[in-house]
Amino acid sequence: MERRGSGFPGPFLRQRERLESIRNRKHQDPNLPFAHYPPGLRELAGSSNLRYPQPTKCKKDWRVTKSSHRGSKSAGNIYVGVGGWTFAPWRGVFYPDKLTQAKELEYAASKLTSIEINGTYYGSQKPESFRKWAREVPDGFVFSVKGPRFATNRRVLAEAGDSVKRFYDSGVLELGDRLGPVLWQFAPTKKFDEADFRKFLELLPRKLEGRGLRHVVEVRHASFCVPDFIALLRKFETPVVFAEHGSYPAIADVTGDFVYARLQKGNDDIKTCYPPKQLDAWAKRLEAWAGGGEPDDLPRVDPTAAKKAPRDVFAYVIHEGKVRAPSGAMELIERVK
Repeated sequence: MERRGSGFPGPFLRQRERLESIRNRKHQDPNLPFAHYPPGLRELAGSSNLRYPQPTKCKKDWRVTKSSHRGSKSAGNIYVGVGGWTFAPWRGVFYPDKLTQAKELEYAASKLTSIEINGTYYGSQKPESFRKWAREVPDGFVFSVKGPRFATNRRVLAEAGDSVKRFYDSGVLELGDRLGPVLWQFAPTKKFDEADFRKFLELLPRKLEGRGLRHVVEVRHASFCVPDFIALLRKFETPVVFAEHGSYPAIADVTGDFVYARLQKGNDDIKTCYPPKQLDAWAKRLEAWAGGGEPDDLPRVDPTAAKKAPRDVFAYVIHEGKVRAPSGAMELIERVK
């Protein structure tokens, strides 16, 4: 997608000019009708003194996010969520019975503090989709986004440059400050090749359009459980996913300025997805990471401890059945508030 020096996507330039015209007319007509505002520019108009009609209050006020953000400089923020938001079995279990599908993201974002977007792994999304998703979540909510499989499911990772570029050109930056880490997930058959993996890390942009980008890698082959892999990630300041999984390697080494955990052993026969004691244990681990420490009950490849510093933590309850995943995520949010 083409971008101009103004910072606005090409299709928005004419709308921006129209907004300026409205601002000028505002001096003559302070009650300019809302219908005259350019569609899709409510965020821009909100930065001016233009008036808006007040939103209609819902009978059930579920639009209150249970925040797990921390204001203390001694600890990073903890974001907890699930994978995706469109899942039929959640209707009537997590989502209220009469909630329309169009409102599901807004509802989910009122209960969780993050969601991992999975659709980007399978194919490109449109810029307007990213903008729409960003509008539907509250301030402080953050998406993580899966990078495309076309970049990671290949024999020679050094050849992934075009796929990485197409991904960022697709409009993912339209999420604005709702954009969190990009997750690069590798196939369980992908083995560690230090030279090739180094080339892949070199392809990942660290800054675009003046904003820093966060990357995290998820490796699922035991060959990555070597100190050389940890050293490589630390050189590029790139975290590795801690995977709580039955067969994938569990690597709890801290290799970047944030931590990313995917909890995949939930049980749909348990209303809260995990037993209370396990939820308590996970809450303590998330808090340890956020405070700059490292849990002492998780396996590390390299015994060398990372430098102690506050870190943001992203944790997603993602198990195969996933019916009770939102309940597990909400339980964790309550414990780390």
